[in-house]
Amino acid sequence: MTWFESLILGLVQGLTEFLPISSSAHLRLTAAFAGWEDPGAAFTAITQIGTEAAVLIYFRKDIAKIVSTWFRSLHTKSLRSDQDAVMGWLVIVGSIPIGVLGLTLKDQIEGPFRDLRLTATTLIVMGVVLGVADRLAARDEEGGRHRAVRERKTLRELGVRDGLIFGLCQAMALVPGVSRSGATISGGLLMGYTREAAARYSFLLAIPAVLASGGMELKALGEGHVAWGQTIFATVVAFVVGYAVIAWFMKFITTKSFMPFVVYRILLGIALFVLIGLGVLSPHAAESAG
Repeated sequence: MTWFESLILGLVQGLTEFLPISSSAHLRLTAAFAGWEDPGAAFTAITQIGTEAAVLIYFRKDIAKIVSTWFRSLHTKSLRSDQDAVMGWLVIVGSIPIGVLGLTLKDQIEGPFRDLRLTATTLIVMGVVLGVADRLAARDEEGGRHRAVRERKTLRELGVRDGLIFGLCQAMALVPGVSRSGATISGGLLMGYTREAAARYSFLLAIPAVLASGGMELKALGEGHVAWGQTIFATVVAFVVGYAVIAWFMKFITTKSFMPFVVYRILLGIALFVLIGLGVLSPHAAESAG
């Protein structure tokens, strides 16, 4: 891998990780269209640590309160009903599905799930799901001629049941093209949460999964399976770009809909089917990228 390739892949990771368009699909497609060698799953998992570092810094006050209160609640009974302590448990509960399914479906994730025809399908299907969820949220927020404005749920109303559903939605992102943020935000909107609440919990929920995955792949750096210099460079790039994107995205969703991302996903999925059908792109191109 060249330094230029690591720069571009780091930019792609940072730009797409928090948007509901699937970073794994874009990393793979970038390598495939550019004709580059597959960067590999270890490269992707490690660069995701960069984007998660952006989450840790952006939400540092929230995370510090959650972690501190959760640990103190273990021996201080009065804190166990505190919202921050409860959120700590809910992040743990919501992380269970992706941990279990990630280990159970490991062979499928590294094999059949990599087919670009499946990626194109998930881009389109999850785009439609996100579009429906977004319209339902807009209808509640705007009301209508014969319909009153309906108040949507905040994270204060999040419980174990909804936390597990969020977690199952996140686990769907094990299939390239689904998008971790896209799936969890869609699930949250369909359960009646506000855009901001769904996005915030989505980003918090991703921290344990991504850090665990990236940490497991760090051993590859010492075993010579990854070009460590380029990988670390791409990780830093992903962090810087990712921080800017998450700051923009959290402001964007307070006043805008997800429809631009919906249209983009559907058009990209259709374009992939066309290119594969014409023989321009192999369904197995850069198969393990991302």
